Amino acid sequence: MNKWAHKTQYYETDQMGIIHHSNYIRWFEEARVDMLEQLELGYADMEAAGIVIPVLAVSCEYKKMTRFGETVEIGVRLTGLSSVKFSLEYEIREQQTGELRCVGESRHCFLNQEGKPLNLKKSDPEIYETLQNEMK
Repeated sequence: MNKWAHKTQYYETDQMGIIHHSNYIRWFEEARVDMLEQLELGYADMEAAGIVIPVLAVSCEYKKMTRFGETVEIGVRLTGLSSVKFSLEYEIREQQTGELRCVGESRHCFLNQEGKPLNLKKSDPEIYETLQNEMK
């Protein structure tokens, strides 16, 4: 599981002094972008290759509140891959204690620049193979 750390910011809190629920989805995206960059498949590189990867669905289950000043680790794992879609699983834990704060998942597809579905296995087998290797 790839991990990305985030120190929570004051602006991310709500009136109750806890991290607003919408931020967890943003953290999923930041961890996903980092994971793809580690695989040398950054969004800029993918788009330069004519591939866009929009979100089809995202879900999040909150386990415990996160507060300002805490550092969380977002773990992200590729859990599904086909030639046109992929899915990821996330775990957010407080960095020092390892306490689970949130779990979630997201599903994505591959499109060309015109917004049409793209068969990644055929159009760019090297990228597909890199993602396939990440599943192992």
